[in-house]
Amino acid sequence: MKLLKIFLLGIFLFTVGFTQAQSIAAFTTKPVISGYSIGDEATDFKLKNIDGKMVSLSDYKSAKGFIVIFTCNHCPYAKKYEERIVALDKMYKSKGYPVIAVNPNDPAVQPEDGFEEMKQRAKEKGFTFPYLVDEGQKIYPQYGATKTPHVFLLNKEKGRNIVKYIGAIDNNYEDASDVSEFYVQDAVNSLLKGEKIKTEKTVAIGCTIKVKKK
Repeated sequence: MKLLKIFLLGIFLFTVGFTQAQSIAAFTTKPVISGYSIGDEATDFKLKNIDGKMVSLSDYKSAKGFIVIFTCNHCPYAKKYEERIVALDKMYKSKGYPVIAVNPNDPAVQPEDGFEEMKQRAKEKGFTFPYLVDEGQKIYPQYGATKTPHVFLLNKEKGRNIVKYIGAIDNNYEDASDVSEFYVQDAVNSLLKGEKIKTEKTVAIGCTIKVKKK
């Protein structure tokens, strides 16, 4: 009986120790980064524009913030929004919130999104904003972009770019004349007025970002 008690006590102590080790591991394991949330500080970047020059957010000294849009050439959703993206830039660039477009796709997977094709598309559609290449696909995962288009509205606060809105441009990709919710416009207007943004996050509707299979 004494040996049985000692055996059972050993099992108990082992179980308690294992459970504590699991708890410690749960707290010390580094979390998986899945992109930004509202209120996070967004990283700056230095990416090549279609004119061959490198562009950073820090280049815009007088900007109050940025409408960063991950988009591309080939995606039907992105094409539907091109004129609206140009309109956003024309509407808000002079007010301190320029559009910064970033192509996150790997051209080896989707040739229509190659650099030369980007230059041609920008010329055809009259882009008034930088159209940057996420070479090496290092930036879009940091932001958490999953679709094209996918918007991240940033606001400059004490020298930091703070995420204020994430998601879709509006609620009708098919028909610009039938939009009833202007998410990005409403968000920027709220920032300009110093008001809280009513809708801070929506679901981005678009094509998946094209990445090489490993």
